[in-house]
Amino acid sequence: MDNEERDIVVFTDEEDNEVELDIVRYFEHKGQEYAILMDFNESCHEDDDCDDCCDCGADMYIMKVVIDGEYEEFVPPEEEIFDELIEVVENLPEEE
Repeated sequence: MDNEERDIVVFTDEEDNEVELDIVRYFEHKGQEYAILMDFNESCHEDDDCDDCCDCGADMYIMKVVIDGEYEEFVPPEEEIFDELIEVVENLPEEE
């Protein structure tokens, strides 16, 4: 997949460094939308030998999607449901 087709979000870490995360997939759980993100530099690429981005071994992040007017905001999910979200992600059907 080339860079023009990617959905990239830029975050700032604790040290004020910009981090580009690639939105791999959206999913819904208990009426709330979430997104799976990967470090843009570690994301699967078309020439990788990888059937599913969840199998790449790259660091993945689960973020809660909050709509603020016209914009999507990505915030960490509540800590008490994080293990539940990981299980949901592990059991998501593969996208075509």
